[in-house]
Amino acid sequence: MNIDTATVGMMGVDWENRIDYDRLRTQRLARLRAQLEASDLGALLAFDFGNIRYMTSTHIGTWAMDKSIRFALITRHSDPISWDFGSAARHHELHNPWLGQTTMELDADPHSPHHGATRPRAESGARPGLSVLRGALHPDAGIAESLAAKIRRELDKFGVLNEPLGVDIVEMPVLSALQAAGITVVDGQQVFMEARRIKTGDEISLLTTAASMVDAAYEKLYEFLRPGVRENETVGLVAKTLYDLGSEYVEGVNAISGERCSPHPHVFSDRLIRPGDPAFFDVLHSFNGYRTCYYRTFAVGSATRAQKDAYTRAREYMDNSIALVRPGATTADIVSVWPTAQEFGFPDEEAAFALQYGHGVGLSIWEKPIFSRLVSFDHPEVLEVGMVFALETYWPSADGIGAARIEEEVVVTNTGCEVITKFPAQELMVAGGHRYFTIDGPMNLTTEPFTHVAAESPA
Repeated sequence: MNIDTATVGMMGVDWENRIDYDRLRTQRLARLRAQLEASDLGALLAFDFGNIRYMTSTHIGTWAMDKSIRFALITRHSDPISWDFGSAARHHELHNPWLGQTTMELDADPHSPHHGATRPRAESGARPGLSVLRGALHPDAGIAESLAAKIRRELDKFGVLNEPLGVDIVEMPVLSALQAAGITVVDGQQVFMEARRIKTGDEISLLTTAASMVDAAYEKLYEFLRPGVRENETVGLVAKTLYDLGSEYVEGVNAISGERCSPHPHVFSDRLIRPGDPAFFDVLHSFNGYRTCYYRTFAVGSATRAQKDAYTRAREYMDNSIALVRPGATTADIVSVWPTAQEFGFPDEEAAFALQYGHGVGLSIWEKPIFSRLVSFDHPEVLEVGMVFALETYWPSADGIGAARIEEEVVVTNTGCEVITKFPAQELMVAGGHRYFTIDGPMNLTTEPFTHVAAESPA
């Protein structure tokens, strides 16, 4: 597989070969179908938005991601069927022509002409339907039972009713209704995760483009960051920059500064950033569905020796792990160069989970493979060409207050890997420090905290 991490324009044009969305849809579905065929399942039912998008190439907006209202089904003998929220189903029928076509004999309209292997479907793959709105709909309304009846009909129609149905995530009323309908429900998430583990060329292009947008956001943030701004202001700046560039969804911006850096709280606040503060950020957003997870650390105004040392330590762990990334290496190889939880102040790996960490990046921010000393030694995963994942390192500073956090996204190539997160991170950068001058010229930006010790009183 030839890996190309070059970025191109974000629009489609007639004069240059760019991301091919028809190819993206076709190749994703082919990978999913191959994993379904290799499993012992008769069909896959998805409620997770990432899995629905991978299967059907449909999207109705990020407002619905936490509501589990949509669902989609693929069987061994049919193409995807999407049941969607209200008028979205009609929109898909009008604007998603691939849901009205099939390459499967049992799914095709036997009376319609066709071209090659692609034929019109006997029934559209875009249909209205909804789940139980996380319990908001009254249980006696029968919505869960209606959903189960829809699924049973398709399983029976395509000859897989007596085979296991793989489901990714499911609400208890829906699970009970499926089982009451005589359907054997098993875990289907691993089938989706295996399909999504290796990225196609177009997926890599989308992931690289998403990272390039965060490159730009960090440039704006570096220019803006200074004593006197609040963490929430930096979140607003990053979000605006990304949306202006065409982001589909800013999933989150972790903005952590000063004493909040250790331990890492994983949420921004309204804290006022002060001179000499460490500050680290994680930018998670989506471009055409494809995510980023991208940390950077700065010192604001100046930096102490303890902050610099912490950053150097986190960078060494990062560089040592990237140097090991190549096809055939394992997640165990990577985590072997990371410190144990006890080395940086935690009792065990579960307590320190996600501080020294790695994870696949795609239509969600945590996909296969996973890198963690908690699981990777006992359950190593082999790295393959076409994987895209993020590696994260963390180190608390010796002053007990600050910390450094670095993250790089990499693509596994035939000979090693390429880093697609480009904003500079080899050394600790000082933001807002260029404004400080003394009578002798630019101020030395390496400082130490001032501690006053009272002199002993004379006897």
